[in-house]
Amino acid sequence: MHWFEDFETRYFDFNDQHIQARVSRGLPAGRPALLLLHGFPQTHVMWHRVARQLKHDFYLVLPDLRGYGDSSKAPGLADHSNYSKRAMAQDMVALMDALDVASFDVCGHDRGARVAHRLALDHPRRVRRLCLIDIAPTLDMYAATDFEFACAYDHWFHLIQPAPLPETMIMGSALAYLHAKLGGWGAQGLDHIEPAALAEYERCFGNPATLHAVCEDYRASAGIDLEHDRASRAQGDKIACDTLLLWGQRGVVHRLFKPLELWQAQCAGSVTGQALPAGHFIPEELPQQTAAALLAFFGQGR
Repeated sequence: MHWFEDFETRYFDFNDQHIQARVSRGLPAGRPALLLLHGFPQTHVMWHRVARQLKHDFYLVLPDLRGYGDSSKAPGLADHSNYSKRAMAQDMVALMDALDVASFDVCGHDRGARVAHRLALDHPRRVRRLCLIDIAPTLDMYAATDFEFACAYDHWFHLIQPAPLPETMIMGSALAYLHAKLGGWGAQGLDHIEPAALAEYERCFGNPATLHAVCEDYRASAGIDLEHDRASRAQGDKIACDTLLLWGQRGVVHRLFKPLELWQAQCAGSVTGQALPAGHFIPEELPQQTAAALLAFFGQGR
């Protein structure tokens, strides 16, 4: 893919996982490392426009999370723990270890932001600064569930049903389901996605193993992830680093939640943020504004 001509495609094996990542060519050479984590139902390709604008300022690492893209897709365990955000965060620590990067900045969108949240909690000495795009805390979102939220985020409740029901239902028309999600949540259709990126999402999402892994990701969020989040709050654990929040003005998070207020309650460092004129898929809808916001935030004090 010509977008990533300045990147290497690398493969890593750890934690019984096979993780694919695009990594900036060459050593960091003084550039701070920035880990970019994608969300559902995408892959690392969602960052291609942003990465092109940041590649001279950061040593960029763009992995496919376990279960997504070309990373491994193991069957889910009975408690879904192998798709917990804690397990996914540990993958990212192992990835950065393999790249010999001791500390790094992290930006996550959607599911990737939930992994980034757990990464910052479990490994505070590794994460310098954190950006979360278009999410509120998982525990708070489930706790506030009402009719409007359940209708807007129906997938949060459909995908967590026991296997193989949701997998089978989606596989019957996987591309229609994918297009509906990519064009929803305020995105106003698929025009924000370049054809080559859409083709990549279609290739990966049409894999039955991906559909199972996606469901396991959400099953974990509705179960073991909530246990981990409740335990962290009971222990008084908070995100230690400074945090930037970005969310879409046309999205569900903006309409139904107060992201600044909710995240300030979970952070010990400073929390800043803004709503951008977009739906849910901000890095592809507004790549220039996203890149500018990340450069301004992660570039502070460099």
